[in-house]
Amino acid sequence: MAIAQMEKVIIVTHRSQASELLEALQRKGICHILNAEEAIVSRDAPELITEAERPRDIENLLNRLTKTIDFLKAYATAQKGLTSMLAPRVVIDEKSYNNVVSDEKLLKIIDQSEQTQTAIDQLNTECESLTATLNMLTPWAALETPVEEINRLQQATCILGLIPSQHFEQTAEQLIELGAAIQCLGAAGGRHACIIVALNENIADVQKLLRSAEFEPVNFEKMTGTTADLIDQNSKKLDQAKEQLQDNYDKAASLSENILKLQILHDHYTNLLNREQTKGTAPATEHTVILEGWVKKRNYSRLEKIVSDFKASSLSKIEPAEDEEIPVEIENKNYIRPFEVITRLYGMPQHFEVDPTVFLAPFFAIFFALCLTDAGYGLVIIALMLFFIRKMQGDKKLMWMLGICSAATVVAGALTGGWFGDAIQQFMPVLKPLRAKMMWFDPFEKPMMFFGLSLALGYVQIMAGLLIALVHNIKRKQYVAGLCDQLALLLMLNSIVIFAASKAKVLPVEIGKYFGIPALIPAAVIVLFSHREGGWGSRIGMGAYNLFSTIFYVGDVLSYIRLMALGMVTAGLAMAINIMAELVLGIPYGIGVVLMILVLVGGHGFNIAINALGAFVHTLRLQYAEFFPKFFVGGGRPFEPLSKEYKHIYIKNSISKG
Repeated sequence: MAIAQMEKVIIVTHRSQASELLEALQRKGICHILNAEEAIVSRDAPELITEAERPRDIENLLNRLTKTIDFLKAYATAQKGLTSMLAPRVVIDEKSYNNVVSDEKLLKIIDQSEQTQTAIDQLNTECESLTATLNMLTPWAALETPVEEINRLQQATCILGLIPSQHFEQTAEQLIELGAAIQCLGAAGGRHACIIVALNENIADVQKLLRSAEFEPVNFEKMTGTTADLIDQNSKKLDQAKEQLQDNYDKAASLSENILKLQILHDHYTNLLNREQTKGTAPATEHTVILEGWVKKRNYSRLEKIVSDFKASSLSKIEPAEDEEIPVEIENKNYIRPFEVITRLYGMPQHFEVDPTVFLAPFFAIFFALCLTDAGYGLVIIALMLFFIRKMQGDKKLMWMLGICSAATVVAGALTGGWFGDAIQQFMPVLKPLRAKMMWFDPFEKPMMFFGLSLALGYVQIMAGLLIALVHNIKRKQYVAGLCDQLALLLMLNSIVIFAASKAKVLPVEIGKYFGIPALIPAAVIVLFSHREGGWGSRIGMGAYNLFSTIFYVGDVLSYIRLMALGMVTAGLAMAINIMAELVLGIPYGIGVVLMILVLVGGHGFNIAINALGAFVHTLRLQYAEFFPKFFVGGGRPFEPLSKEYKHIYIKNSISKG
């Protein structure tokens, strides 16, 4: 339930052992290693060097693997369905993994795949070209003259081309008037394939006329023989190209059977590249590599054991520099850990801050529950989350968090009488007494109670934020900040609230007498000491502004009305769905029953989806906009140990890490 304590360490290893040591560190995943720019040792010893050469051979191989996998995926028999989407990675054992990464034949598979891909690309281009040629030749199938003899006339010019159908008759008449001859040989795509012969002295007028008729000239350059022969030749070539293309498709499908092995190899070389890059960016001398970094204090003994296995390596603790940024890792109990999703989404705390996860967790669950206020919806979401937790790979914190929030939703729904809206009253009146026993209040009968509950919870969370900041300042021995920034504010705000409650006769009037005047004391502290820099003029001016800014706490508290608003909207929409279902139930011949089921399932499914999303987003906003600013800054650097990462597979030994 805190930020993990870190130790700054430095590992010095001989170059001959550096790669093996890094592999051992990567396998355990407990040490965050700094590069030369981040390492303090580089500042103290600027003569240290880094390896200039990048591991280009590994980078190139990874690039080839990526392209090969992407290419073969199109020809692989894909596993379809929701299960494959939730669990896209294949689980294999360590022995199979080692067999694959040591199999040199896979490099030949990459070569064959690249050759096949190149052949497919070339054949596709060839097929497109041949198809275009055939499309061009088809309208001219009736032309019996060999195409190479068409332009051999001396006194006249022969023009071949396509004339749009709508212009053909008029153009033909005008060509005859110019003394030209025109013959239509075929038609395709709304155009006529024509051969036009005109005397050379008239050719300029003929070409001008053809341009106005949207004439498209056709060129048989580099072709010989009749169009019928050309069509036959190109058709045979196209058939051959398609046959070769199919052969390569079959070859690609056969090669795709190795896709899992290639994915294993990809993950292996990705981890190898990470190690080599870490080694290459670490400060070094001619014979040694210096690995400076961080380890959790509780993992230091494990790191000692790893390094002790390498005789030419040594491990030492060092003091961090004053201005050094310490990486941060948060650690919480199992029932709190799912809510780390919220903290990590906002940004990690800085090393001197408090981890907000444990404080936001109960508020987040309660607020989410109030935004839905429907026990039936909570049960549905719990069932969905259990399914996803069982089937899904990877980090399941979000699913667990939504499951916990949904359990709170069941309680909130039971207390407010929400079971799929008013489904019990509408369709199961026999359960009404049980519903009534569990109810605390009905939001539609007592909306002001829901209103007051939302404001009260908001006020409690804001006060909790100030109290957390106060305790944290005291722990850090920043007593003045705690007294003037948080304690004074807590005393003043609560005094005002108690005084106002007594005036409104919510509390006894006698109590209010003891909190009116005392509220002025913390107000004076805020004016005089909340700003502690500069002269007294600027201090008092900024202090007065800080005092005036406390009015914004009213707006902060009012923001929590969204809890009531979303809860009422969810319940109201659920009731409307039930009314529609009841209306269609009256349709005879069993159609009404079917329609009612469709309305209930579809309507409530939509309501769950849209309002669960709204509950999550608005509850998230309350944490980030109203709660966190009272005590939390964030922006810490995450603790990122060198570890093995797998994109395509799970190794059985490391499933627990995934």
